[in-house]
Amino acid sequence: MSVAGEVALTPKLMGLTQGPGGRKFLQMLAIAAVIAIMAGVWMWGQQPDYRVLFSNFSDRDGGAIVASLQQMNVPYKFAEGGGAILVPANQVYEARLKLASQGLPKGGNVGFELMENQKLGVSQFLEQVNFQRALEGELARSIESISTVQSARVLLALPKASVFVREQQKPTASVLLNLQPGRILDRQQVSAVVHLVASSVPELLTKNVTVVDQNGNLLSDTSSGPGANGLDPSQLKYIHELQSNIAKRVESIIAPIVGAQNVHAEATADVDFSNTEQAAEIYKPNQTPDAAAIRSQQTSETLNGGSANATGVPGALSNQPPAPATAPLTAPAANTPAPGAAPATPATNTQKESTVNYELDKTVRYVQQPMGGLKRLSVAVVVNYRDTVDKSGKVISRPLSAAEKAQITDLVKEAMGYNQQRGDTLNVVNSPFARAEKETIPDVPLWKQPENIQLAKDIGKYLIAIAVLLYLFFRVLKPMLRKVTEDTGAHAALAAPEDDVVHLSHMSASGELTEMTSHGALAYQQNLEIAKSLAKQDPKIVANVVKSWVNGNE
Repeated sequence: MSVAGEVALTPKLMGLTQGPGGRKFLQMLAIAAVIAIMAGVWMWGQQPDYRVLFSNFSDRDGGAIVASLQQMNVPYKFAEGGGAILVPANQVYEARLKLASQGLPKGGNVGFELMENQKLGVSQFLEQVNFQRALEGELARSIESISTVQSARVLLALPKASVFVREQQKPTASVLLNLQPGRILDRQQVSAVVHLVASSVPELLTKNVTVVDQNGNLLSDTSSGPGANGLDPSQLKYIHELQSNIAKRVESIIAPIVGAQNVHAEATADVDFSNTEQAAEIYKPNQTPDAAAIRSQQTSETLNGGSANATGVPGALSNQPPAPATAPLTAPAANTPAPGAAPATPATNTQKESTVNYELDKTVRYVQQPMGGLKRLSVAVVVNYRDTVDKSGKVISRPLSAAEKAQITDLVKEAMGYNQQRGDTLNVVNSPFARAEKETIPDVPLWKQPENIQLAKDIGKYLIAIAVLLYLFFRVLKPMLRKVTEDTGAHAALAAPEDDVVHLSHMSASGELTEMTSHGALAYQQNLEIAKSLAKQDPKIVANVVKSWVNGNE
């Protein structure tokens, strides 16, 4: 379009906007804009409160969640630089359940579902890698179920199996934990993670599992066990609980006498955590034969006897052969020597042996002392002065008497399990307590309480929306509608036939025309009367005005 055409078009547009139809169009356009602004303010006042649906998710899960929310027509927005997805508060739980039915969010770890999509012709190496990835993902998911752990990653080193014993290697594992902010894992929880991983992998030893947190701290350090530093946290916890229980028992038995706030006790326990075993074999000294028990007895007696030696007078006579035997009338007695010979004495050899075995007194003793035995106990008790009221009503603190202090001492000994042979000590002190000044915490004013602040924000948002709507309606929209109505009525009145004008004048003169209560109708009636009177007084002026309207297209 040329410049001349644009210049020619501009007066036409100006004429169109300056005419009655143009002004009416602009007025309607302004009314539409005001209504649109009012609708926007109303929608802003009705904007829902957004809550976190999911946070700390991977990019893949975030894209899948957003796509599912779009399909479900659920409004959402991002927060924390895209690290969290927000949805309206009344749709949080419903959206979570629907997304959970779709398996979202899947998380950064891939479990055994990786084995479901195996392709035909996959090599054995790739199958082994997929199985290892699936096993690592399942272990990571199991560790993430611990409330303290935010995310976990498990790396397994599974050596290839070998038929040679010398070449066999044990598998190892590394666990990286991302803990929740401000949370830590104690030694028992770390041990649980180590045993969980070791129990899930064949031939994996607990000493081959390494656990590290996100700060690079080695949590599964075996060198810091009881053998290195003497006591582990569980033993220290046992000592602390033992001392606390003793102190509580002492305070609970003294509190009814002096008052709960007038006694304080502390205990120190020396606990022996050494595990010792002792084997002893003891023999008693020799006892008297009468009191001793005979185990075995053996007696041996030997008797050796031979013929008598030659007797008589040595010489030829004794060497001669004996005379012929004759039968004497009386036989001599046996072993009776011959006449003239000396009597024979037989030779004998006797030997006696006796062996007696006695039972030995032997004692074999095996002693195994339990770990955690109490070696020594020390207790300190402080008792406050007793408050009494004198005749004037004044409170006076006085020390305990010797009998009262002795009574408290005896009760404490019974409560703590006092053992003098063990070396226990007890110290009971009666001293006035320092009065601690009560700290007055000022009440938080209503306008500083968080719930009231949120309530005020909500109320203020609705009040602002209502105020803007009322202002736009009464100060902008309603006057515009009134002006449009008045302009329409005025043009209709001026365009009415002459007989209608005469008829209206006649009705006004006769008093038949009633006054309208509405302000717009009254203004319109007044303008109509003025126009009528002007037309009656000077018809030429009215004709010129109408002529200028027609020529000016207004």
